[in-house]
Amino acid sequence: MAAQEEFFAGIPRIPYLPSAGPGDVMCFRHYNAEEVLMGRTMEDWLRFSVCYWHSFCGTGTVTADPTLTPITSHHAVCGADPFGFPTLHRPWNAGTPMESAKRRLCAAFEFFTKLGVKYYTFHDRDMAPEGSTLKESNVNLDEITDLALQLQSQTGVKVLWVTCNLFSHPRYMNGAATNPDCHVLAYAGAQVKKGLDIAKKLGAENFVFWGGREGFLSIHNTDVAAELKHMASFFNMAVSKCCRDCRADSKSGCRSVGVVRCVTVTVCLSPEYKEKIGLKCQFLIEPKPKEPCKHQYDYDAMSVIGFLKHYGLESHFKLNIEPNHTTLAGHSYEHDIVMASAFGMLGSVDSNTGSPDLGWDTDQFPMDIRNTTLVMKTIIEQGGLQPGGLNFDAKVRRESTDLEDLFIAHIGAMDAFARGLRNAVRIIEDGIITGMVKERYSSFSHGFGQKVEDGSATLEEMEAFVSQNGEPTVTSGKQEKYESIFNHYI
Repeated sequence: MAAQEEFFAGIPRIPYLPSAGPGDVMCFRHYNAEEVLMGRTMEDWLRFSVCYWHSFCGTGTVTADPTLTPITSHHAVCGADPFGFPTLHRPWNAGTPMESAKRRLCAAFEFFTKLGVKYYTFHDRDMAPEGSTLKESNVNLDEITDLALQLQSQTGVKVLWVTCNLFSHPRYMNGAATNPDCHVLAYAGAQVKKGLDIAKKLGAENFVFWGGREGFLSIHNTDVAAELKHMASFFNMAVSKCCRDCRADSKSGCRSVGVVRCVTVTVCLSPEYKEKIGLKCQFLIEPKPKEPCKHQYDYDAMSVIGFLKHYGLESHFKLNIEPNHTTLAGHSYEHDIVMASAFGMLGSVDSNTGSPDLGWDTDQFPMDIRNTTLVMKTIIEQGGLQPGGLNFDAKVRRESTDLEDLFIAHIGAMDAFARGLRNAVRIIEDGIITGMVKERYSSFSHGFGQKVEDGSATLEEMEAFVSQNGEPTVTSGKQEKYESIFNHYI
């Protein structure tokens, strides 16, 4: 492959043209990377990222293992669905699995730079083909990430996060950390260990734990308590080994990061250990209620937060929220983002959307300005997403077969979030809704209400307060007024 090979010939770097018309779709009309809002550039507020798997690998997993050729063909020529053959024939998929992996990576970095995005995300098996052994898989990953490191240095593009694919290979059909076979669990742990090494190598700012098959399809063949216990046992064994390692090096303690999104991985989290290995990234857990499992243990944000708090891990993890997963759980688009933020646990967002009338994960590009406004309002109110970002975990439709469609989709979504950002800034700066909400809860800012707010009130004091003040006044919630004011900014 020639170093100067161009995959998106005729497409220049995407410009910002605010005066462009509605048919001008190969330019940004709203996203102005250097525009400053509330003391920060758009680029810093939004921290856009392109996901490697949907945009360059399609669905499935790359593999060099000849026993897994159906996965290879599904991956190399994407756009397939259960009822039809692949439709997206990409020029970078030519050659052997390793050759096409290198071409794919070069195509991706050309796309990143022409789009003007500073981050990307990937699964380990997106980046390099899986071999017939773990050792071969690791060798493949080392070789391809050497090229990734070179391209990152040349372009300035960085890794937002890395994750491990613990769901595509047949070995994981019954789960990874929740698998009834301990051998599979051990394999998952070994794969995650290598994933953390790669995260360190490439300077990833986050590491996501997502195990798509950590749950069950039938309760008849599932011992839920045993699966959870197995995860905890793995955690405890890893803690013991970690403690032995730490005692050999120093008198410092250590702590496990535990069982996350039903993927178990353990590392020492003492400052000395993190400094020793140079691992400087944030750990994220991504909730999803179902698919491919009938029920997944990490159902939604509150399920994961409850799990983390139960095991005392909440100070070591934040959440990577995917709104399409949120709506699959029966919540509104913004629900899990708001809930995670309320607990100080919102770390990053997989920015996509779904079709609420469908019951599966469609991973569409987010184009709804109401949704992006609500998301950005939450992000601004918590002070930003860094070191997380807005990762487009989305794919062009099977019928969108032109290479330019990949640009059009990302441009449209980036503009949608830029508009959402501007709207959210106006809402916050005007302060009308904020003031109304503050007034609605004003009874907790003084007198007996302040004692309730501080957690010092007793049931006896509540009884005395009611005896003195009688029946409370019914106060309108003014929902329609809030909605009408919100619509003013859209």
